[in-house]
Amino acid sequence: MLDRQTRMLAFMICLTSPALAMADETIAPLNGKDLTGWTTKDPKNRSHWKVGKAGLNNEDQRKIVASDGGRALINTAAKGVDIYTLQKFTDVRIELEVMVPKGSNSGIYVMGEYEVQVFDSFGKKNLGGGDMGAIYGAAPPRTNAQTEPGTWNKYVIDFRAPQFDKQGNRTKKAKFLKVELNGKILHENVEMNGPTPSGVSGTESPAGGPLMFQGDHGPVAFRNITVHVLKRP
Repeated sequence: MLDRQTRMLAFMICLTSPALAMADETIAPLNGKDLTGWTTKDPKNRSHWKVGKAGLNNEDQRKIVASDGGRALINTAAKGVDIYTLQKFTDVRIELEVMVPKGSNSGIYVMGEYEVQVFDSFGKKNLGGGDMGAIYGAAPPRTNAQTEPGTWNKYVIDFRAPQFDKQGNRTKKAKFLKVELNGKILHENVEMNGPTPSGVSGTESPAGGPLMFQGDHGPVAFRNITVHVLKRP
């Protein structure tokens, strides 16, 4: 049993750490059956997004295949379109797993505007702003935590949305409080000067924004997607 001093210390940590903010609601935006609740950028006829079981093509490790019986969100080809939730979010913790084929390129856009890079950087030692785990345009990852192409990698992303006054002026920048990949910390407290290129709108908004996955660069798959909506202190 914890003594009174230990309990009080734990309570104060919860109050003061934004990464440990209380979850107000937990959402699974993908129903595991179809793309209900999601939409894509135009042209929609170029979409290659499907729900199914993901795996690499046995004859070409650069390609990903979707088969029946799975619950993953899969982009099966390059030169497609981005996909994003109809629901909008502000302060969140995002947990998901991603499979990256050999040489592929994608991204996770928080609020539809701030990108955590998805890229095949397996085995690379000198990491830059476009490698797996980078906050695109803001900071390279501390370490290479990616597993080999075709395996699943788990991201945990703690994010605080930008804040605005009543006149619509930004008073606090968006911030990635913490980004983890496969249990290793890649970033802490990275402020964003503005949106990442190629987001949903290219603007910052107090109304929040969707969770978006990039689909116009290369094949990729996501599964076990959970959005914890955080209650701001």
